[in-house]
Amino acid sequence: MKNLKYLAAICCIVFVAALIPEIAHASLESSLVGIKTKLTGVILPLLSVIGIAIAAISFFTGNPNAKQHIVYAVLGCMFGFGAQAIVDFIAQTVR
Repeated sequence: MKNLKYLAAICCIVFVAALIPEIAHASLESSLVGIKTKLTGVILPLLSVIGIAIAAISFFTGNPNAKQHIVYAVLGCMFGFGAQAIVDFIAQTVR
């Protein structure tokens, strides 16, 4: 029980230290830019390809809702990549 208290205290100290930029060697802006880059550069294209692949499988298996699945997949890709263009436009306008 005593070791558990020490472990909890150490975890709290590490958590608080990670929130202080000077200790964590990071800034909030660079962290947010990194998250945005990962989301729009890796996750969004991956989800787009998966969505279109699932819609294509639905189409080839003869699902009666296949056309609707394809439309949703294409609209999702358009909104997802369009959102990145809007964010970039706003960022350039603000700077």
